[in-house]
Amino acid sequence: MDSANQSRTKEALAARLHAVEERIEAACRRAGRTRADLTLVAVTKTIDAEIAALLPSLGVIDLGESRPQELWRKAKLVPSVRWHQVGHMQRNKIEATLPLVHLIHSVDSVRLLNALDQEAAKQQRTAVVLLEVNISREPNKHGFSPEEIPELAKPIADMKHVKVSGLMTMAALESEPERSRATFAELRQLRDQCRPDFAPLHDLSHLSMGMTNDFEVAIEEGATFIRLGTVLSERLE
Repeated sequence: MDSANQSRTKEALAARLHAVEERIEAACRRAGRTRADLTLVAVTKTIDAEIAALLPSLGVIDLGESRPQELWRKAKLVPSVRWHQVGHMQRNKIEATLPLVHLIHSVDSVRLLNALDQEAAKQQRTAVVLLEVNISREPNKHGFSPEEIPELAKPIADMKHVKVSGLMTMAALESEPERSRATFAELRQLRDQCRPDFAPLHDLSHLSMGMTNDFEVAIEEGATFIRLGTVLSERLE
């Protein structure tokens, strides 16, 4: 990208971020929350590394990727950020992914938890994760069922190199964002119900929920991470 195109792209991206920030702050006000309660994760799967590299200069230091291989590639080109793995995670991708990520949002099985614990032990680090919950109970989605989450407290307590920091979900795609509210409220209620059983090793302080079409409702229902891609990247390239 030449300097003129880079300047135009950065200006357009800054305008997008400003508009999104206004919506985030309005949702926080409605919910009686502060902006500091919430982290925007800019999902970069639809933009190239050159554009992703502009985000830190605009104040966005949390970037997310769905595919581990793409995260590996972009992490080399954009190293000065906190990378989040937000898509489905396969066990054979853990070794290369773990050193690069700040948080894995999408842990969806006990087998994956065990594999993360084992690899984190080898690397002498802690894998910080969220448990993905299929609150909407859609058969084509990954994630634990809501009923499985309370049962995980005991096996997770035996893991020494995994820290469960909360829950993640994706609401069903709806034309009306308000229809996602029940999904987000259920995830928050599930987190609150399970939190005492997971403490003190796992704080369950975070809720990763809300994307481009429904993030304002998610904020009102307690999201601490929102994952935004389309609203930031559409027609930038």
